[in-house]
Formats: sequence, structure tokens, C-alpha cells
Amino acid sequence: MFRRPVLQVFHQFVRRESEIASSLVLERSLNRVQLLGRVGQDPVMRQVEGKNPVTIFSLATNEMWRSGESEAYQMGDVSQKTTWHRISVFRPGLRDVAYQYVKKGSRIYVEGKVDYGEYTDKNNVRRQATTIIAVNIG
Repeated sequence: MFRRPVLQVFHQFVRRESEIASSLVLERSLNRVQLLGRVGQDPVMRQVEGKNPVTIFSLATNEMWRSGESEAYQMGDVSQKTTWHRISVFRPGLRDVAYQYVKKGSRIYVEGKVDYGEYTDKNNVRRQATTIIAVNIG
């Protein structure tokens, strides 16, 4: 007998709190990249004054397809497109391992997120840069 009113009050409270919370909760999103390719240059470690060092290298990924009418019969010309990605590694342990062991020509897997930023070049011109912030390398 005592249980029922307590449960009703509890359910009303939970319902009201969830309505308030749902109006305050931000929508979730996903920014994840998985790349498998070959390293284009040996990694470089850079450090700006007052900031943590970062290891940077380039990674090439290839996309291949057949052109022509007879794709079912594996005939036609093979076309290939290479895309270059700038990889930045900020995590302390991963940054040091990448700098020491990743070498030009190595085939590696990179997992991370896309970052769009701006910088000013040597000629004082503002440029935009797309970078993959690595969180895992294999």
C-alpha cells in the first residue's frame, strides 16, 4: 500500500528530470578516421614554445578502380588516385614511438580524427590545413 504512492512520485520525478535533462543534453556526433597506407616521409618532431611537441608525417592512401564497359569480366584500364594525408601525433607515448619507429615507405594503419585549422606561412599569408590527429597507430 505504501509502495504504490512512492513509485508514482518517483516516476513523476524521473520523467520531469529526464525532460529537463533532454533539453540540456547536446547531440552526440562522431569524428573518426581509419587510414591504411604508406608513409611518405620520415616523421619530424616539432615543438612550439610553451606547447607540447608533436610528431608529424605524411601518409599516402590509394584508390583503385577499373574503367570500361566490362567490369564484370575484369577487363578495362585500371585507374589509381593517391591521396596524401598529414598525420599529427600529440599523445606522449604514441608520439615518441611514431617518431622512433615509423619510417618512409612503411605500411601503417592510423586511427584518429579530422582537424581543420589555420596557420600563417612564412610570407604572412593565412592558410588552411587539414590534419589527421592520430590516436592509434599500428
